[in-house]
Amino acid sequence: MRIGLLTEGGYPYVGGEGGVWCDRLVRGLGRHEFDVYAFSTGQAQEDAGWVELPPQVTRVRTAPLWTAEDDGVVHGRRARRRFAEHYGELAAALCAATESGTAEADRFANALHGLAELARDEGGLVTALRSEQAVRALERACRAPGARRTAREARVPDLLTVAAHLERALRPLSLDWYEQDGLGAVDLCHAASGGTAALPGLLAHHFFGVPLLVTEYGVRLRTHYLTRPDASPAVRSLLAAFHGRLTAETYRTAAMITPGNAHARRWQERCGADRAKLRTVHPGMDPAPFAHAGENPGTADPHTLVWTGRVEPAKDLVSLLHAFAEIRTAEPRSRLRIVGRPSGPEGVAYLGHCKALAAQLFPDEADGPHAVGQNPVSFEELGGPGAETTAAVRAGGAVTVLSSVVEGFPVGLIESMFCGRATVSTDVGAVVEVIGGTGLVVPPRNPRALAEACVSLLRDPERRARLGAAARARALELFTVEQNVTAFHGLYLEIVARTPVRRPVLDGIGDPQPFAAPAEAHVTGHWTEPTPRAVPTWAVETPVPATETVR
Repeated sequence: MRIGLLTEGGYPYVGGEGGVWCDRLVRGLGRHEFDVYAFSTGQAQEDAGWVELPPQVTRVRTAPLWTAEDDGVVHGRRARRRFAEHYGELAAALCAATESGTAEADRFANALHGLAELARDEGGLVTALRSEQAVRALERACRAPGARRTAREARVPDLLTVAAHLERALRPLSLDWYEQDGLGAVDLCHAASGGTAALPGLLAHHFFGVPLLVTEYGVRLRTHYLTRPDASPAVRSLLAAFHGRLTAETYRTAAMITPGNAHARRWQERCGADRAKLRTVHPGMDPAPFAHAGENPGTADPHTLVWTGRVEPAKDLVSLLHAFAEIRTAEPRSRLRIVGRPSGPEGVAYLGHCKALAAQLFPDEADGPHAVGQNPVSFEELGGPGAETTAAVRAGGAVTVLSSVVEGFPVGLIESMFCGRATVSTDVGAVVEVIGGTGLVVPPRNPRALAEACVSLLRDPERRARLGAAARARALELFTVEQNVTAFHGLYLEIVARTPVRRPVLDGIGDPQPFAAPAEAHVTGHWTEPTPRAVPTWAVETPVPATETVR
């Protein structure tokens, strides 16, 4: 089977988002062929290069989302009229007062397809999207009768902002990927996320009928809702409408949708996904680096708590430090290791604030006036020279703590579960789904509850051991690479089996040739020989056309 893998800012680039699970998926399905169609998100990502690709990746085509080159095509009168019609319909769908409805969904889809067909036939779409004609079409839609109130309030700066965002979001429509020897040659498109990454899959389905599978470990629409908090209400309303329409069209077109957890699944259902298309597939992780720790639970320090992750306000380390102050009072020998790097400038400032708070809550403890004390809270980073591995850090603590107020799929918890360590977590995101009954869960932003749960585990080593063993068994059953690859392999076969034949084989006189594709063609792997086999002479003779007898 030939799979078109669609990614944005991830595979095959080094360090891209979602690149690890894509690489594991491709390597685990060695009997399939993969054509990778990837969007890069910046020059730094392109300069970093690609990961090492396995032999089953037969083609890689990339395109930058952060820039777009003008192809030099200037639209004539007829092309300008086509652009005005389709872009006007797209803008009208965004400004419509009704958020849902088949008519508006069809209107948005037809406008999107019309712009893609214009780019395919004439070119010049990038220039048209940046033109004054696009801004005026958007303005007419905002001022039209029946437009939503926030759209009617849009001013010229708002319209320019929205038009610029639409130009960036619609850049995939101008690519040359939508040819018979491009995405038209694959058997299935697999989008590694929603949003922009799925847009080529929508067009491949429109032009060639290629089925689309969409995987979302984090719902992109939710991310768009949380961005641009400082923008005007008109800008936020129009951009939310665009991404909402695009998400709804993606879910409607997809043959199947695979959320990574129940939290993402609930978001998808609220955004219009059909329940019959949803199949939850948990991310797969490699348990091998954590096997030694999982088989030797006695290597953990019985007085150490461990927190790992990206340092940012959403992780709520402030509550964790206040909780540890209570833990330290109840268990004076306890220690807290905070291991992670700050995420961006905001994370750097937050890390400095947390270090200052730790110094205030836990002044250095010394045995005498001339001795140097040691703070029970340590701030560390992974990846430095001589630094411990992730498995060693997680294995060194008796209890792993998660204090987030916002969390998607908690990969760090799964790594601790592979190590056989007990966990204390806040009830956010997919935490409860991941740990099941193998760890303690407390409300977010509640330092006292977090402290009480940690103290109860520090004082009960037998309970820690039971929970750790149950957590390891659960992780090995649900969250390994093998179960992830097996699930997608079955979904690929199921989708292709439901898809009608898209490229009928014709005989010499142009009629469809029955049984042209033998049953073996649907078996995965290279079942054909690299060179053609000898064919008997009787099999290549010109067939005698059937005659009709008239009575």
